[in-house]
Amino acid sequence: MIALGQHWEFVAASYGGTLAVVGVLIVWTVLSARQAKARVAVLEAARQTRRAQ
Repeated sequence: MIALGQHWEFVAASYGGTLAVVGVLIVWTVLSARQAKARVAVLEAARQTRRAQ
């Protein structure tokens, strides 16, 4: 078994913090993509309305 050493708490906290930051960035990106898709849909609908006139 691998010896954890005396700094294992720091290493575990670093991995945990990194995992949390990456998770937040993934959620932020997904929400941003959904918002962009919704905005594109609104703009496409407005374009269709303008073309029909």
